[in-house]
Order: sequence, then structure tokens, then C-alpha cells
Amino acid sequence: MKKITSSFYDILGISSATICLVHCLIFPLLTILPLGISHNPIIDLVFASTGLFAILKITKKSSLLVSLILIVSMSLIWISILTDLFLEIHLDLIYFGGIGMIIGHLINYKLHRKQNH
Repeated sequence: MKKITSSFYDILGISSATICLVHCLIFPLLTILPLGISHNPIIDLVFASTGLFAILKITKKSSLLVSLILIVSMSLIWISILTDLFLEIHLDLIYFGGIGMIIGHLINYKLHRKQNH
């Protein structure tokens, strides 16, 4: 059986964080239009769970800098989502967390590519 590499989890994390960030930036604009669309924090939980899975796999083998960026970013995302879910207060921390996740995964991906070549 082929072992799944860390770069797979980086690509998964980059994709999930990018889709999440686009969702978080564009979705508020869609709620302004009279389309009957309302915000559902469960969608945010799906993105955050995918990202959490990816960073749990990555932080075991990554540098301290990458691990720190990913853990802090994921913490910001979870704080924002849980605050929205339980207190119905939208925090802008989710945007910073999404950007941090993308940056952390990109750094880790480039470090692994450099090591393997």
C-alpha cells in the first residue's frame, strides 16, 4: 500500500483553506441579494474539520515555524466559527486564519519539495 505523503495533505489544506477563504469573502455579498440564502455555520465547520485533519497530519513532520503558523491559524478559525455558532457573533478572525492556513501550507509544501529534489 502506498503511503500518503505530506505534500498530499498540504495540497488538501491549501485547497480547503482557499475554498473556505473564497466562501467567507463572497458569501456575505450573496446574502445581500434577495436570493433567500442564509449563512450556515455548519459549512464553516466542514471546511475547518478538513483543515484540522490536514494540519494534524502535517504538524508531526513539519518545522516549528510551519506548525506554529498552522496551529495559530486553525485556532483563529475555530474561535471565529464557534463564536458564530454559539453566540451568533461574526468575527473577522476567520479571514486571518484562512490566509495563515494558506501561507503555512504553501511554506510546508515548498520546504518538502526542496528536500525531495
